[in-house]
Amino acid sequence: MNRYEGRRALVTGGGSGIGQATVLRILAEGGQVVAADVSEAGLKDTCARAGADAGRLTTVAVDISDEASVRAAVASALTTLGGLDVLVNAAGILRSSHTHETSLADFTKVIAVNLTGTFLMIREAIPALLKGNAPAVVNFSSTSALFAHPYMAAYAASKGGIQSMTHALAAEYSKQGIRFTAVQPGSISSGMTDGSGQSRQSQGPGLPEDTDWSLFAKLSPALGEGFAGPEAVAGVVAMLASEDGKFITGTEIRIDGGTHF
Repeated sequence: MNRYEGRRALVTGGGSGIGQATVLRILAEGGQVVAADVSEAGLKDTCARAGADAGRLTTVAVDISDEASVRAAVASALTTLGGLDVLVNAAGILRSSHTHETSLADFTKVIAVNLTGTFLMIREAIPALLKGNAPAVVNFSSTSALFAHPYMAAYAASKGGIQSMTHALAAEYSKQGIRFTAVQPGSISSGMTDGSGQSRQSQGPGLPEDTDWSLFAKLSPALGEGFAGPEAVAGVVAMLASEDGKFITGTEIRIDGGTHF
């Protein structure tokens, strides 16, 4: 299946987890991809995993919370690709703690990376997308935007903001042909989780030691056994930004195996 043959994509968070899986999926379908990430080591890993498709992959380091970094990274990607058809905003961070113990610095950091970073990437990419072929943007919300995930107030706020922003952008640019959609991953084993629902220490503080697990009404997906791999989300992202998703905009798709019926 070569739905992305001749199409140009920029994917943030491309150095690990779902972002990396998305890069590999679009490459496998014939696309030309620029993978962006704050981790250069992660980007090297993505290149190694690309195998025979590596010839259509370029990487760029970016801190999406920094305006100057975003401008430079998008400009570099556009030079490499010669334009842009698809933007996937997969980059994000998770911080978990009791809200009354959450520092302003941690709260602000989550908003800056997840919400402001998504805005900055979109703003810089829109002029190129307006000239692109069937342009599409896929943003990353989360099941936490609609369902109670204790100890993750900042993360939930950032993802709810992304979801609302996606709807607003879809309306604003509908007549100009850019589609905006969002995915809501949940119960996915990725760079943010250890596969059991707990945030990884590498992504910042994990859940509090005195976590009250009874506050999590349901953790396990109804389908399959345990958490799904990042490829489960990557396949949906690839569909949304492809010709198969041409009549989908201004909405979100929850990908959680039925964890939140």
